[in-house]
Amino acid sequence: MTELILAPLHGFTDVIFRNVYSKYFLGFDEAIAPFISTMEQHRIHSSKLREVLPELNQKLSVTPQILSNAPDDFVFLTSYLADMGHTTVNWNLGCPQTKIVRNKKGSGLIPFAEDIDAFLDIVFKEISMELSIKIRLGKKSPDEIYPLLKIFDNYPIKEIILHPRTGAQFYKGAADIEAFASVLKKTNHKMVYNGDIIDKKFFLKVQKKFPTITRFMIGRGALENPFLPSIIKNHSKISEKESLEKLYNFIDDLFNAYKELKRDEKLTGKMKGFWTYFRKAFKKNDKLFKKILLSQTENEYKNEVETFFSNARI
Repeated sequence: MTELILAPLHGFTDVIFRNVYSKYFLGFDEAIAPFISTMEQHRIHSSKLREVLPELNQKLSVTPQILSNAPDDFVFLTSYLADMGHTTVNWNLGCPQTKIVRNKKGSGLIPFAEDIDAFLDIVFKEISMELSIKIRLGKKSPDEIYPLLKIFDNYPIKEIILHPRTGAQFYKGAADIEAFASVLKKTNHKMVYNGDIIDKKFFLKVQKKFPTITRFMIGRGALENPFLPSIIKNHSKISEKESLEKLYNFIDDLFNAYKELKRDEKLTGKMKGFWTYFRKAFKKNDKLFKKILLSQTENEYKNEVETFFSNARI
């Protein structure tokens, strides 16, 4: 049975987005939340923990993700997550952001196999939760993952979510399906495919190539086409008019949810960020899209969105 996981996109797939999205669209079975960074001296980001409170994530179950290269701090944070009721935590070994990579975190930690081994040795001795790992092929070289596979086989990792690009690539070029196939042959762990699932055609291609894979992660594809998980799972089709109405209500509800909780003082800027993805769900209308991007006030933004939808086609 195919299971779909919403990817952790920092700045986008937070608890507000997840809840509003789940109100309008079907298909996702669970989500991994954008990462929480550990802090020195056993301090906690209380606002980040709020993002993964089970009572705020009832529409779509969520797994917390931790960004860290300090095992003691990692263990300290997982104790809080366990007390909140979480049974699984995900370790981020994939983030390609330059600042994070320079600090030897995310994909920046991948070349340091001994450090990763030492990290896992401490963590698995101390935590009561299950641990999954989200990883890329390497920091710069796609071969950097291979020494880690032998290390991973020494630990009871729940699953490995592989995005088959290097950190240096960010999202450039195509996801390396052949590299994923190579990794799949050399690990004993359960694997999850992540990367470039932006339409059903590509999903079916990946599914056919990897018949043993049952879990797939989708990130950008679900922002570019919020209907994608539902399409993959063959839910009932709706008309273009109904689709446009649902998209409009979703985007408007998302705006209002952020405004109500005052989560972002620059609300129009945040929504413009979403629109760089949303626009791909529609037939090209660059002129009206640019007017959304040029809007300054909340009223200007809402008026331009109204105009865009009055002329929109799926």
